[in-house]
Amino acid sequence: MSEEVTFYYSPRSRAVIVHWMLEEVGAPYRVVTLDMEKREHKAPDFLAINPMGKLPTIVHRGVVVTETPAIIAYLADAFPAAGLAPATDDPARGAYYRWLFFGSGCYEPATLDVMLKRAPLEGQQKGMAGWGCHEDVLATLKTALTPGPHLLGDHFTAADLYISSELAWGMMMGVPGLKGEPVFDGYIARLRERPAFKRSIGAS
Repeated sequence: MSEEVTFYYSPRSRAVIVHWMLEEVGAPYRVVTLDMEKREHKAPDFLAINPMGKLPTIVHRGVVVTETPAIIAYLADAFPAAGLAPATDDPARGAYYRWLFFGSGCYEPATLDVMLKRAPLEGQQKGMAGWGCHEDVLATLKTALTPGPHLLGDHFTAADLYISSELAWGMMMGVPGLKGEPVFDGYIARLRERPAFKRSIGAS
């Protein structure tokens, strides 16, 4: 069975995060670029692969994987030689999962609350919304990143790739509390010096 990953991509999507991950793990991959302005991501042939019509999407070993953190976690396990995920019997695996899920489950919705100026949901202050609030999310990340250089200390993992990409996206969108914060600025700057990141943006 071929190890090649079929990678459905658009430069104006979260697919840029997966592109970086593919370079980090050294996976052989084939890029299928979809023009979102032409709504190619909603064409019947792609909807047959991902009914949500969302990017990124990958197909590997005959399996379709969607949702950015799921793709990142999958690739880290599918190509273990890259060392981007703690072993399943390593206690650090718990922290690794924590930050992958924190990015999608807390950071993104809390950030969108701010960007879209959404009023707090009824019951949100009582904890009914699992993502809490923007201020708590940023304080939690700042505390986790202050010891440095990575979320799990000296070991760079796929969780760093995901969280740093999410933070950089927030900065680009002008989300308050990010740009100009030394902990976040330094973290992103360090990770964007990685050769795999530079390869991914050079190929975009």
